[in-house]
Amino acid sequence: MRLQRFANHWIKHVCLGICAIALTALAACGGGGGGESAGSVASALPPAEAPAPTLTLGMKEVCLSWAAVSGATAYQLLESADGISPFAPVGDPFTGTSVNHPIALYQRVNARYKVKACNAAGCTESAVKPLSGSLAEAVGYFKASNTNGGASFGSSIALSSDGATLAVGSPFENSSATGVNGDQADAGAVNSGAVYVFTKANGEWRQQAYVKASNTGTSDYFGTTVALSADGSTLAVGAYQESSAAAGINGDQASNSAFSSGAVYVFSRSGNTWSQQAYVKASNAETGDGFGISVSLSGDGNTLAVGALDEDSAATGINGDQSSNGASGSGAVYVFGRSGNAWSQQAYIKASNSEAGDAFGRSVALSADGNTLAVGADFEDSAATGINGDQLDNSAASSGAAYVFIRSGNSWSQQAYLKASNTGANARFGISLALSADGDTLAAGAFSEGSAATGIDGDQNSNGAPNSGAVYVFIRSGGVWSQQAYVKASNTGAGENFGYAISISGDGNTLAVGAEGERSAAIGLNGNQADDTLGNNGAVYVYTRKGATWTQQAYIKPSASSANNFFGTPPALSGDGKTLAVGASGDGSDASGIGGARNSNAPFSGAVYLY
Repeated sequence: MRLQRFANHWIKHVCLGICAIALTALAACGGGGGGESAGSVASALPPAEAPAPTLTLGMKEVCLSWAAVSGATAYQLLESADGISPFAPVGDPFTGTSVNHPIALYQRVNARYKVKACNAAGCTESAVKPLSGSLAEAVGYFKASNTNGGASFGSSIALSSDGATLAVGSPFENSSATGVNGDQADAGAVNSGAVYVFTKANGEWRQQAYVKASNTGTSDYFGTTVALSADGSTLAVGAYQESSAAAGINGDQASNSAFSSGAVYVFSRSGNTWSQQAYVKASNAETGDGFGISVSLSGDGNTLAVGALDEDSAATGINGDQSSNGASGSGAVYVFGRSGNAWSQQAYIKASNSEAGDAFGRSVALSADGNTLAVGADFEDSAATGINGDQLDNSAASSGAAYVFIRSGNSWSQQAYLKASNTGANARFGISLALSADGDTLAAGAFSEGSAATGIDGDQNSNGAPNSGAVYVFIRSGGVWSQQAYVKASNTGAGENFGYAISISGDGNTLAVGAEGERSAAIGLNGNQADDTLGNNGAVYVYTRKGATWTQQAYIKPSASSANNFFGTPPALSGDGKTLAVGASGDGSDASGIGGARNSNAPFSGAVYLY
């Protein structure tokens, strides 16, 4: 009897213990409900270890997939963006067993990934999956919809701030179509030029528009320059050899009596539809002025700056005498403003030391609010160095200069006169310019600078690499400008023209520099820089700033290298710094559209690569 009572007591306590465990397990899973107790007990444990994911690459994205994990109710992608920093969650948890993660390729060269499998009891992590190789298969490849040899698609590029709208100029395209989405196959206007607009929606890129001038003409070179507003809905296109004698806004486009006076065309997008909004000419349009050689738009698209590098007035400063043609090729910049849909000229700007042949207006750059304007004059001759030096010492021919202007209300004034810290004859400082959104960081290219230095702040006086090129970064604090960095390629070489074209992110912390003459045969990202076997293949170098310190982040090549690609003319960064587009005007493939085959059947048809 005593034995029976002991047995009953033991069974009672064991049952109570098991029930308590079962109830605890149910509470950990959310409590109550049906289901077998074995399943409930199992769900009290974290999932089994997630298997290492399979990694493939799409256009600018990492694609990861894995087998379902027993007991998992959700997954989380973890990323170490640079391969050194701690892993961090990417997005929200999800229930599927695959994920496509869009990335900026140049920011993820050494990235590592793993998957966390979770349930209410906890999580387990998979083994690490690193990115490796050149990432060439993840590079986007864009061609014209009417590819033809010699069209030089990719000679100019602009990206919206979010990187979802891309405008590409093809100044040697031959169609005689006019307006938007005309007949691309009619090759009746040689070198008239065209612009192609691409957009990204729901993760896919498509061509949205084929854009021509409203007065298409042979050798107008429409598309030599392009600019987009921050939201991508306003597009400005330069045609620097357009020949109308009209002046101002929406004049007579058919009067071709001022050869190469130049014009700019403004287009606007409503929904998915583009239309021309304005036909813009200089207020003193004359033969050979080259109005439209450079264009820039403010973030809202309501301020437009246009360079005319061969304008001839001897005026100086703001709104001087436009009719005084005493300084041939001195150059000018015109600022226009938009109110509603109506454009008007706001200012006529000349250099403070305007002289014949300076090419003031070769490059222009506006801040996001349109209140800071930088202008390059790459043939300016002063031997001054640094900020606000002696503008009248013309002992360094074609050394180049940059000028900064600011706007208060509708009034413009010059704020600074900038020169290289190692001014040298024929360096062509100011050939390219880029401004941050706030206007406080300015990058200036000098593609014929000759130092053999490499990297950041090297020996500027080592002139052992003629025409290797350099970029200078300036910053503004309280209205005062100073040079922050002297930037060279990591593989500096003579004749590589580093700095011929540049771009900077909205926050000013990412800088992309093109070197059209670079010769490496590498492909993709961070390849072998020392292989100089392909002349004029070209390269782009990406630098990032932390605090006041600049470092090189990536060395970028096309996904298919060849001689005379001229890759890097130009690069374009989105405002958010997450998308980089690079033109290769010498690309020779006869493919059309997006993602076509690389070949050499259409020399100099041109291409754009997306990173």
